[in-house]
Amino acid sequence: MARAGAGAYGPGMPISPYIRQLRERVGHTRLLLPSVSVHVFDEADRLLLVKLNDGDLWSTPGGAMEPDEFPADAAVREAWEETGLLVRPQRLLGVYGGPHCVVAYPNGDESQYVIVAIGCAVIGGRARPDQDETVAVRYWSETEARSLTLAPWLRAHLSMVYAGTNGPGFEPATWRPAP
Repeated sequence: MARAGAGAYGPGMPISPYIRQLRERVGHTRLLLPSVSVHVFDEADRLLLVKLNDGDLWSTPGGAMEPDEFPADAAVREAWEETGLLVRPQRLLGVYGGPHCVVAYPNGDESQYVIVAIGCAVIGGRARPDQDETVAVRYWSETEARSLTLAPWLRAHLSMVYAGTNGPGFEPATWRPAP
């Protein structure tokens, strides 16, 4: 995914060529964008969260889907990019949207994300922040997470996220990092 330079979304804030092209046409108008949220729990039922580079916010790994990308592939790609972990999508956990999913960027752009939450298992890699989008990667219990500055969508749905309900299936992931 292409990165925005300073003055666009800000350092470390991604903007894909697709969204850049949309922005050239619609300006700062709110875009409704499909996205994924990667939910990985450890053996102690703690959720993997990342600290975002643009402040004190913690969230799950994730981001906007690219054109023609399956949600499962977006989850694998985003987890790899932000955490260094290779994951296998296992189940649909939920779909989140609404006002808690609106993000206003420093340059005046506004996006509202529809978040497909996907439960994943780690199958490889080594946990590390990418130092571009993320500066920390760590597992947190629900009680610990409540004390963090969480992304608004995650704060609003924290109990549902930790409940980890099973849901319907989806296309299996085919995306893999380059060797």
